[in-house]
Amino acid sequence: MSIEIRPLNIAGVMLVTPAKFGDHRGFFSEVYNKQSFAATGIDIDFVQDNHSLSAEKGTVRGLHFQTPPLAQHKLVRVARGAIFDVAVDLRRGSPSYGKHVSTTLSAEAWNQILVPIGFAHGFMTLEPDTEVIYKVSNYYSPEHERGLLWNDPDLAIGWPEPAESAIMSDWDRHWPHLKDLPDIFADERKTAHACGAVG
Repeated sequence: MSIEIRPLNIAGVMLVTPAKFGDHRGFFSEVYNKQSFAATGIDIDFVQDNHSLSAEKGTVRGLHFQTPPLAQHKLVRVARGAIFDVAVDLRRGSPSYGKHVSTTLSAEAWNQILVPIGFAHGFMTLEPDTEVIYKVSNYYSPEHERGLLWNDPDLAIGWPEPAESAIMSDWDRHWPHLKDLPDIFADERKTAHACGAVG
């Protein structure tokens, strides 16, 4: 598997671009191979795939995370359309605590983002009928699901659409601000990560 890995501005968050081979029939791409990922230092056991469709441009999903012991690494890609994708560092004591990285993921660019444990993740769609597929390293647990308010001014995220026009669930409108979150990922701040180079 041919794969390009590019670290983003916060350690552990990575942009991943698998090779894509096209001809007159269409294309083929091996979007994930555990052995090939492990060879780059990303040695994670993913256990579940999730697939979402957002019908309208400007749809927000997030910022979400799960708490230990069922916290999740996420590997996110876009099968159709495009998103503005965000990861926020929640590892209190980390030099990048409360900071975020953002990038555009699209079906055209064929890129993915690796979001490690210790981060809240979310996105806003840039095109209608956008489909997002992502792997997680722990099963979904409603009891461990948490969130961070997507437009908390302390995060200073430059979302591409204003808050008043964003489309989202009522659930996502009422997550707490960063200043109101407890120290959820205390163990994550002490080490780079349990998964080798990730983190």
